[in-house]
Amino acid sequence: MHVVVLGAGVVGVTTAYYLAERGHEVTIVDRALSVASATSHANGAQLSYSYTDSLARPEFVPKIPSLMLGLDPAIRVRTLGNFALYPWGIHFLAQCTNAKARDNTIAVLQIALRSARLIAELQDELGLEFSYRRAGKLVVLGDDAALESARARRELKLQHGCVTEVLTPQEAIEMEPALGAMRQEIAGAVYSEHDEVGDAEAFSVELGDWLQSNRGVTFRPGTEVTGIRRDAGRLAAIRTAAGELACDAAVVCLGPWSQAFLRPLGIDPLIYPVRGYSVTLPPGPVAPTISVTNIKRRIVYSRIKGQVRIAGFADFVGFDVRADDERLELLLQIARELAPEAADYGVADKQSWGGFRPVTPSSRPVVGASKIPGLYLNVGHGVLGWTLACATAQDVASAVGQK
Repeated sequence: MHVVVLGAGVVGVTTAYYLAERGHEVTIVDRALSVASATSHANGAQLSYSYTDSLARPEFVPKIPSLMLGLDPAIRVRTLGNFALYPWGIHFLAQCTNAKARDNTIAVLQIALRSARLIAELQDELGLEFSYRRAGKLVVLGDDAALESARARRELKLQHGCVTEVLTPQEAIEMEPALGAMRQEIAGAVYSEHDEVGDAEAFSVELGDWLQSNRGVTFRPGTEVTGIRRDAGRLAAIRTAAGELACDAAVVCLGPWSQAFLRPLGIDPLIYPVRGYSVTLPPGPVAPTISVTNIKRRIVYSRIKGQVRIAGFADFVGFDVRADDERLELLLQIARELAPEAADYGVADKQSWGGFRPVTPSSRPVVGASKIPGLYLNVGHGVLGWTLACATAQDVASAVGQK
């Protein structure tokens, strides 16, 4: 079959890989001029297989009033004119039960653990260069309530094959001495030995180049997708600003822009674009080697390509990017306050990024056949796009042609 993949981010390129491995002729279409230039460009650099906790859970609900009032600097919510947030928010609140939080966390965990095996197999076979290493991950917890919650989630995940350790503050500092130079309250930490780091953009570019050279995959950059054409109810072509592209099937991998593409087709994946940010800097005198996540401040530190990538925040502002400079400056300010020696904050050529993460109310991606024959979905990966990419790509590739 000729399959068109819509989107050349990390999810789209991995989808193309598994489709090509199944013998399909594949074309990747993206409005950008280069691979992984948006959401996948400079994310937190973490392959976070162990931290799949659902955002929607009961303890989140009491925090909503303070978030709406702007009292948490790491989360910005714009309600005025932000109409897409209301229906999404209603569905999100419906997921904030203990039972649904548990089910959603485990469902995403199972995808993540399978994806970990798949990316290792892919790397063994292809030998791509994308700063890939098993760095481990420390999730720093700021109070006893967070520590007790983490212990409960650890036991839950252990039942499903995810092994982590809950550490005392002293054990965490012994494992990562850079924590001792950080100005933060540490009630404890969760350590995952198997979590990894890497450059999602480099991975996407390298895999895309390999696909072109070894599987004949065609890229059509700078091509705006405008819709589809159906023949007797079945997908027949993708409509673009440059004309129609006939195909037997197509897979939507448009990340946060999937909602706008699918809604006119009568498909609502309930995706909201949650904006996050990152800054990549030279390491400071006490830069962490293990990836460090501060849950309370919603900020991560990762070592990648000899640099320190600092990422964080979750802004519910629609597709508004007007406050990017302000938010990046705040991210740097908080990072400097928490870890003054982790990076060279005064360097002139900071590499800054802002990107939208495609979040569903349940935190689960939407993968598989749509109600339109020939049209498939691989969307809604939230903040775990690269972490889940290989498994969901394999799943959707297996589904193509089955319905």
